[in-house]
Parts: sequence; C-alpha cells; structure tokens
Amino acid sequence: MGYIKFLGTAGARFVMISQLRASGGIWFSIGKTEFIVDPGPNTLLKAVKGKPKLNPEKLSAIFLSHRHLDHSCEINLMIEAMTDGGFKKRGIVFAPSDCLNYDPVILLYCREFVEKIEIIEEGKKFLLNDIEIEIPIKHNHGVETYGFKLKTKDTKISYIPDTAFFPNLIDSYKDSDILIINTVLYEKKENILHLCLSEAEEIIKNIKPKKAILTHFGMTMIKNKIWEKKDEISERVKTEVIIANDGMNFEF
Repeated sequence: MGYIKFLGTAGARFVMISQLRASGGIWFSIGKTEFIVDPGPNTLLKAVKGKPKLNPEKLSAIFLSHRHLDHSCEINLMIEAMTDGGFKKRGIVFAPSDCLNYDPVILLYCREFVEKIEIIEEGKKFLLNDIEIEIPIKHNHGVETYGFKLKTKDTKISYIPDTAFFPNLIDSYKDSDILIINTVLYEKKENILHLCLSEAEEIIKNIKPKKAILTHFGMTMIKNKIWEKKDEISERVKTEVIIANDGMNFEF
C-alpha cells in the first residue's frame, strides 16, 4: 500500500541545533502519490542520499504544519526540488496563512513555481489525487499549527505535530489506524507548548490506533533513551508503539 520514511526525528531547537538526531521531514508514499511533511534542516540531503534514494521531482505536495524553523527551514528548497528548479510548474503546497503573510517563510518567488497553494485551516478538507486530507483542529503552539487526517480506501493515517495538550485534541484525531505523534518532552513542563510522553500515551489509549509512532524528540527524550522503553510504553497503552529513528521506513 505504501510507506512513511522518517528523514529525521529531532524535536525542537536544541536537538535540531546539536543534530543529535537528524531534522529532515517525513516522506509519505501512498499508492502513486508522494508528499513531504515539515521539511526541516537537511531534508533534501537525507532524501537524495538515503537508502533508498527519494526523488523530489516525484512529489505531488508539501505539507507545512507551522512556521518554526525545525519544520519549515527547507520549504523553499523542497519547492525548487519538486519543480525542477522552477522550470516545471507543478505540485501543491499546504500551509497555514502565517507562513505566507507577514514575515513569510515561503518566499514570493518560490510561490510562482507551484500549481497551487492551499491555506490550511481548522475544518478544511482537500483532495490530493485519491487521498482525502482533513485538517481537524487548530493546535495550541503559539503560531498557527495544524495536523492532518489522511483517508485512503485502505487506511486512515493521522499526524499530530507540535502542540500543548488540550481537551479536544483526542476527539479530533479519533478513528485513526496509524497515529504519528510529535513527542518532544519526557515529562511535562509548564508553559512549554509541546506534548510529553504521558500525554502522548493518554492520546494513544483513547484513540486506540492499530499502530502509534512517536517522533520529534527533544533533549529529555534522548537523555532518557526513549527507544529502550518501547515495550513498556506499548504495554501501558495496549497498542503497538514504534519509536521512530532517523531513516526509518515504516511500511503499511
């Protein structure tokens, strides 16, 4: 059916700056459709030098959850790569409005290279070839931030990017077969607008996906060797939990 390639699993600024984990985006290949999500630093390098190599000219779209650098740093580079340096007008960019308005992260000249720019907002739905994309809710992350729910004829995949936990988050991503959660913190920190491990576990327990993937790890997750805790987390939430690693290829 398809695969999800994690070009990087670094979360937030300190792991990104130190490059303890790579900070590339997440590459989706579903049927004949390929798209990249949150192209942070070194996305293009990890795509074209990885195994197997990924070809940006095959991308149908780029999805940007929000404007922070660890998610958006290579958005313009990936637009150029997707469009053969701007010589082939093609592809769709999905992005919040504040990525395009005041102090934009998507440069004006790059916008001319793509077929369409879709502004993502809470409640909107889009069709990317035969994939339905739903933007379920606005996240609590200080800037405009949105995840998505993908629906194909065979599966439902949800991506929960950066956010503080809030009551409607769980209901918004229910009915997911595969659930990807950005989990920056090992333990909750007040006034830090990121999910911690216990909150990610609460989300998984309530949504009950077939498989859950944790990624986008901050320094405390690295220091606590989260990859060694996969089995105990899976046991607590009664769902298979996968701890993403750089270059991981998840097939479904």
